[in-house]
Amino acid sequence: MATRYIPIFLKHSPTPKVQNFALLSGMEATVRGTLISAMPLAVYDALGSAEATSAAYFAAGLVSLIWGLFVPWGTRFIPRRWMYSLGCGLYLLGMALAMLGQSWSLALALMTLAMATATTFVCLNAYILDYIDRQSLGRSQSLQMVFAAGPWAIGPLLGVWLRSIWAPLPFIVAGSFAVALLTVFWILRLGNGKQIARAKGPAANPLAYLGRFFAQPRLIAGWLFAVVRSCGWWVYVVYLPIFCVEAGLGDKVGGMALSLSNTMLFASPFILKLVRGASVRAGVRLAFALCAVAFFSAALLSPLPWLAVLACMAASVFLVTLDVVGGLPFLMAVKPSERTEMSAVYSSFRDVSGILTPGAAWLVLLIAPLPGIFVAAGAALAGCWVIAGRLHPRLGIMRPSRGRADSPIN
Repeated sequence: MATRYIPIFLKHSPTPKVQNFALLSGMEATVRGTLISAMPLAVYDALGSAEATSAAYFAAGLVSLIWGLFVPWGTRFIPRRWMYSLGCGLYLLGMALAMLGQSWSLALALMTLAMATATTFVCLNAYILDYIDRQSLGRSQSLQMVFAAGPWAIGPLLGVWLRSIWAPLPFIVAGSFAVALLTVFWILRLGNGKQIARAKGPAANPLAYLGRFFAQPRLIAGWLFAVVRSCGWWVYVVYLPIFCVEAGLGDKVGGMALSLSNTMLFASPFILKLVRGASVRAGVRLAFALCAVAFFSAALLSPLPWLAVLACMAASVFLVTLDVVGGLPFLMAVKPSERTEMSAVYSSFRDVSGILTPGAAWLVLLIAPLPGIFVAAGAALAGCWVIAGRLHPRLGIMRPSRGRADSPIN
């Protein structure tokens, strides 16, 4: 009888809201934003060349891809809340390895941090697909961008500045942010999502659901958009700072450029409203086209380094646009029964881009100088512009007669 007097919020976890997931995205952005400019420079200094840096990132991408695909399988044995906590723990382990400052420890740190990102990303997207309806996915995406805007705007410049004071300092600060992320996660009490019953049958092969993914062209197209968009960011984050160093602009210009570009995230709700008013297809195609043009321009302007940096910054504006709406074709096509599995598939775009970008960069550097990487990025983005032409022309626009959004692919 005494339980009747217990407040309802103590007996039941509150239903998670869009703002809760945006807060977690913002907190994780403080971790990754602090490292995003400092880490490539640390690896470049330790390994001594752009080619060796590409090889390290390539290996990290392979490890993270395999790890990320096994996360849903792991959640059959480890509750999702503990899997998310494991991701935060991997962040801390990666910081500790990076602080050692050795070439081998930085290579291991890259792998560990990539695994941490994959783990938290899979779990967060599974939570979102559990609790956010399809019509609110766009708002959820844009709000996550807004909450992450400050950390992404300040973090890159902060990380480079901290590194100039003391090499391990960015990793110490980022590690404290990882502890704060874990604390906020447990305060929000997200639990294990809606599908928390223990499976009655044997655990499925972690690769079995890839067959269902490849059988759905609209999922493949949405995933491909995410991969190429992420490749564009890899070029901007890793190879633009290296270009600046090799062009004599110094090691801080890349971080400053990334910080300035990330202020565009504050405009995410406006971008979403503008793009969805004209249809997601039109917005996605325009962003891919203009981003490709900007990267091509950066390559042509490479003899004038400052103009090349400005062209890359212009490309980043359209990468932000793709961050806001580029994931909607995939997320709107996911079946409710496949939330966790397809979240893992979707999250693999980070790892696949982390393999493709340094792998392609290594090949390009065999036959061309570093600006050739900008050309390769522009070509990939132009290819997505072509594929995006097959998206449904009214994707994301509500049909008054049916009360739902149109299908992603014709």
